[in-house]
Amino acid sequence: MKVAVSGAMGRLGSVIAHGISNTNELQLTGAYAPGHAGKTVAGIAVDDSQEKVDAQIMVECAHPGVVMENLKKWHAKGMCVVIGTSGFTADRIEELKSFWGEDDQGCLIVPNFSIGAVLMMRFAEMASPYFDSAEIIERHEDTKPDAPSGTALATAMRMGKYRSSAEQKDNTEVVKGARGGLVSGIRVHSLRMKGMLSDQEVAFSNKGEIFSIHHSSTSYESFVKGALLAIRYVKTIKGVEIGLDAALDFEAKNI
Repeated sequence: MKVAVSGAMGRLGSVIAHGISNTNELQLTGAYAPGHAGKTVAGIAVDDSQEKVDAQIMVECAHPGVVMENLKKWHAKGMCVVIGTSGFTADRIEELKSFWGEDDQGCLIVPNFSIGAVLMMRFAEMASPYFDSAEIIERHEDTKPDAPSGTALATAMRMGKYRSSAEQKDNTEVVKGARGGLVSGIRVHSLRMKGMLSDQEVAFSNKGEIFSIHHSSTSYESFVKGALLAIRYVKTIKGVEIGLDAALDFEAKNI
């Protein structure tokens, strides 16, 4: 399969490009990064023109501010797309679905390519109905362009299906924002710290017990395995899907 990466000069895009080039079943045929034409990544030249990109599948890792326009272009070119760009709120997902139809080629939104992070989200959704209190604390590097993280947003939306937003009302803040932001009825706290990569804790409690699910990525290499899994899976679906859960199940059945 011919695969290209958008945002190929970024830290996520470049590590995924190298991961693709190291496989036998995938061929890295494009690297799109405006302003970087003439440079190379994973052994191929970088293009700054969308028209030059030749691929069946695009892995989109561009900045949240430009990603939607990129997606419209890849959709028009008939590409399947794996979205690794962060910040896909419920509103942004609806915007995507306004031009990406249910019967169109596959488009997979992946809030986090780390296998451990995917399992963390799944376990948090499973636990959500059984605890009175639930909050999310996510930590990322101080240069991250969005808050909360895409992983935190996706986790909260999955947990929120089993919780009441009315339970989360809080009028005790002395400093606005001290209690975090509300996403689907879940309090989310975003920490931006030098030296961090990706770290998230989902904290639960009942009277007399505390339960915590915690995941950390310490290297961008942690995202490669999940990205390759997403690339193999996206060709099998139609329309927009969210998360790697179904891809994990698909992979397990085909091992």
